[in-house]
Amino acid sequence: MEKMIFGRYIPVDSPLHKMDPRAKLLTIIIFIAVVFLADNTLTYGLLAIFTLAAIWLSNIPIKFLFNGLKFLFWIILFTFFLHIFFTKEGDLLYKFGFIEIYQGGLRQGIFISLRFFFLLLVTSLLTLTTTPIEITDGIESLLKPLKKVGFPVHELSLMISIALRFIPTLMDETDKIMKAQMARGVDFSEGTIKQRAKAVVPLLIPLFINAFKRAEELATAMEARGYRGGEGRTKYRLLKWGMIDNIAILTLFILTILLLLLR
Repeated sequence: MEKMIFGRYIPVDSPLHKMDPRAKLLTIIIFIAVVFLADNTLTYGLLAIFTLAAIWLSNIPIKFLFNGLKFLFWIILFTFFLHIFFTKEGDLLYKFGFIEIYQGGLRQGIFISLRFFFLLLVTSLLTLTTTPIEITDGIESLLKPLKKVGFPVHELSLMISIALRFIPTLMDETDKIMKAQMARGVDFSEGTIKQRAKAVVPLLIPLFINAFKRAEELATAMEARGYRGGEGRTKYRLLKWGMIDNIAILTLFILTILLLLLR
């Protein structure tokens, strides 16, 4: 759990760290839509090149990124086998008893798993290269037109950034509670599934109590500093859209065109 990367910010010097948060948010949103355009080996190769280039530009070690996403690989693997065993398309490649593997199932399993994998890598770079404050400012700026209809843009942006920031905090808290209970004789790794589920219950109670306590402390700290919502607030850090942001959006636009042409 201590290697979990969701919500963590890694302060290093890189081109991605220097990008405007609005550009990064737009890039993520467009990439989530673009990734569904890939449907063959060549288009998935282009997505792989784009993803690896983004990781390289972030200056974040690939080993650190993969270790942080390791627990999600089981979900990707489950998705892969789900398509292999239940998609009956194309030529029959292998049959053993009731197990049948078709060419279409294998192809779809690989492509869907790669799609999920690319999405995880690219979206993880958002929090790794952007501080919660920058994410708040970026979301608020993009949703600014909704203020005219009375939508609480600032409050929503703040809630999202706090939620992202609390993920690694709660994971660290969970790890501490688990180690404390293991020192008292609780075993989370042995026994039946039912016994393991029962062992998790004493873990959830202190975790929820600590989460509510942290939320209350945060609310008290914000009130003590005079926080009253977004009305009339000024900003110390101003967002600046630069050349690197234009290059990122242009690159993604070219990628979209290529995926459409090569489908």
